[in-house]
Amino acid sequence: MIVCSCNVLSDHDVRNAVSAASDLPRNPKQIYGCLGCSAECGRCARTIKAIIDEALGPCAKACCSGCPHSDAVTEEEAHEFALAAS
Repeated sequence: MIVCSCNVLSDHDVRNAVSAASDLPRNPKQIYGCLGCSAECGRCARTIKAIIDEALGPCAKACCSGCPHSDAVTEEEAHEFALAAS
């Protein structure tokens, strides 16, 4: 399914970027960087964030100390990114 019409990114593109990146992208801006594009309208930011959280698994929200996901971005930060992109 296409989640970003501006850059024609699918949910599979986002999941692949999360799993292939060595530094685990945690927000839409990092995903765009991994995929070599940038945000245009920002309407997809929440959907991309949800896909990232799903791809990172249950520890994306409640990580223990030392887990590479422990710096996960909050919904508020994802919303701020969406506002900045518009």
